[in-house]
Formats: sequence, structure tokens, C-alpha cells
Amino acid sequence: MNIKKIICWPPLLAGLGVAATIGILGYITYESVLSGTNYGLWLVASFGSTVINVFGFPNNENSQPKNVFFGHLLSALVGIIFVTFFETSFITIGLAVGIATMLMIAFKITHPPAGGTVIVVMIGGVSFQFLIFPIMAGTITIIIGGIIYNRLLLKKKYPIT
Repeated sequence: MNIKKIICWPPLLAGLGVAATIGILGYITYESVLSGTNYGLWLVASFGSTVINVFGFPNNENSQPKNVFFGHLLSALVGIIFVTFFETSFITIGLAVGIATMLMIAFKITHPPAGGTVIVVMIGGVSFQFLIFPIMAGTITIIIGGIIYNRLLLKKKYPIT
């Protein structure tokens, strides 16, 4: 049994990177001095699939920092605009996800997990502050974690663009 091969097994390393990054976001959200404040929400459900992309598939175009950051930011903004001007229903949620998808593709910042961000925003009925905490703060944390993990630990080129 080659212990180095087990320790360096890519799925294990990706899982550890994902766990550490989500753990940090969870700690800030639930346990830090920021929890319970306007600056304490750093975790969104759609970040779970984002970290899988960043740590498991770092060479994918959708996993690049600009896609992660701007995909979630744009999608959250679309969701907030819909919540502000329309009643949340299955029709408006579907339209909002469709418009966010269209805009991400048009602007070349496609990040599939960000489609879930639109839904989270609309179901939660959040405000524009949501763009900063958790969207911007959380995606920047994920990107920094992805760079440390991929570039410094695994010696991979990340970001690739």
C-alpha cells in the first residue's frame, strides 16, 4: 500500500479543500464575532456546488474566479430586482433564473451554481445588502481558497484565464 498515493488522491484532496473552505464560511456565519450582525452571513447553499467546481474541476472555464464572482453577483442582482418589483411565484422564479442564465452566457461569466443563487435570493426575499454579505464576501473567500489550494498546494495553474 502506497501511503503517498492515498494521501495525494485527487478526490480526497478536493474533499479536504471543499471542507476547509465551507467550514471557514460556516464558522464566520455561525460562530465568529460577526455572526448575528449585518456582516455575519457568508454562506449560501449554492456555494456548496461552487466549491465542488473550484476544487474538483479547476480547469473548467465555469470554475474560474471571474465566473464564480460575477456569476453569483449577477444572479443575486437579478433575483433582488425580481423580488423588488414582482411577487415571488413559480413564474417569476423561472423567469429570473432564465434571465440570469441568459446574461451569464452573454457576458461570458457562466457559473452554473449561480442559478441556485437566484432561487435563494427570491425565496429569502433579501435586499441589496445580500450582494456584499454573503455574495461578494463568500465568493472572494472561495476564490482565495481555490488559489491557495490549486496553485500553492497542488502546483496547478489556477486561475487559467
